[in-house]
Amino acid sequence: MIPLTALLPRPVSITPAPGTCRWPAPVEVRAADLPAEGYRLTIRPDGVLIEAPDAAGEFYARQTLRQLIGPDAFRAVPLRGTAELACGTVLDHPRFAWRGCLLDVARHFRTKAEVLRFADLLAAHKLNVLHLHLTDDQGWRVEIPAFPRLTEVGSWRRESMVGRHDGPERDGRPHGGFYTGDDLREIVAYAAARAITVVPEIDVPGHSRAAIAAYPELGGGRELDVWTSWGVSTDLLDPSESTVEFFRTVFDEVLDIFPSEVIGVGGDEAPGATPEHGKFTARMIEHLHARGRRAHAWDEVLDTGTALPAGTVIGAWRDETQVARAIEAGCQVVACPEQAVYLDHRQADGDDEPVPVGFVRTLADVHRWEPPPGVLGAQAQVWTEHLDSVRRVDYATFPRLCAFAEVVWSPPDRDHAEFHTRLAEHHLPRLDALGVEYRPLDGPRPWQRRPGVPGRPR
Repeated sequence: MIPLTALLPRPVSITPAPGTCRWPAPVEVRAADLPAEGYRLTIRPDGVLIEAPDAAGEFYARQTLRQLIGPDAFRAVPLRGTAELACGTVLDHPRFAWRGCLLDVARHFRTKAEVLRFADLLAAHKLNVLHLHLTDDQGWRVEIPAFPRLTEVGSWRRESMVGRHDGPERDGRPHGGFYTGDDLREIVAYAAARAITVVPEIDVPGHSRAAIAAYPELGGGRELDVWTSWGVSTDLLDPSESTVEFFRTVFDEVLDIFPSEVIGVGGDEAPGATPEHGKFTARMIEHLHARGRRAHAWDEVLDTGTALPAGTVIGAWRDETQVARAIEAGCQVVACPEQAVYLDHRQADGDDEPVPVGFVRTLADVHRWEPPPGVLGAQAQVWTEHLDSVRRVDYATFPRLCAFAEVVWSPPDRDHAEFHTRLAEHHLPRLDALGVEYRPLDGPRPWQRRPGVPGRPR
């Protein structure tokens, strides 16, 4: 029997009661006056009562019930028919409205099936935003019928940099893929059934070399290939009127596919950008707001000096000082600092970590991180330059995403030792049942290492 205290993320309150409930058991659902996405789960000897104010709250109550049934409930087909549930009441609701995870499918493409699986993993941790980074220098991943070369040319590159270095080494292996409009509509609907909003991102005016390779006029007529390097390209969009009209058409297609109120426009890492590039990004933001949506942009847009429409969402990634700047500018803020929640960064010092890039960010570091005050929420980032398979995504993401989920859902009085015990004894077996190839708590398995592949530690 799984104790009520084994839940992850940790709920607001737990009230044990005598007795047990034999599962399967009747489940009754009632409406309740609780905070948005909250629930009250009452387990009694004769059955289970779920009280929730909305569909998301009921979904999260069922996720909690699934955890209490045991790891078998996380398998595709349960292998055991019954379980004993501890009686009691779990009262719970999220701390933040935006509990997100970015998945970069531009650098290394993830198939539709893999994205659906990733949505399942977010849902199991009560995360509610899947931010899909769909375009970058190394690949364009969304079909735009008006501009077929975006996927015919821009969706694949001839090879990729091996690891992270300053030399010419490449793997000689073509890489590519893209989603049709219907693929993305399916992903959106699948995620919505799991209380997740999919926020798409089309990154402009930098991170646009794949688009320029497809349509050279977007870069002022320069003939370029889809980039085979990692890092920050200096190739920017030409901020001309024709480029503005091109991307208005692109974003209109994105709006037709994605019902999300928030749509990402990028705006980051544009070396050599001019004031005209800042105006270009502002015009894309204005276009989205004129269509009744809101833009998500990275915090560099605050440097352009251009006024942003009310309701613009800023992803504060460079450091937490950007949060105050964005709030002062009248924006909502999602905290996603590189120093805390970039899950592609290495998890330990030493040679065992595969392709060791960025800062050391341990499981404890993520769990102890506290989002700054005044934010809409927070988001973990899974950038995939060095994550070239779903196994590598699993390794980098879990179990650190479990810690992040607790940060954004649970009350702030966290005890890492207690979390570590809950994770090791109860939650890792759930991940095992789901088939997640996470990083073991004592270090990588032999096949999870990448000896000889260069990184770039910081």
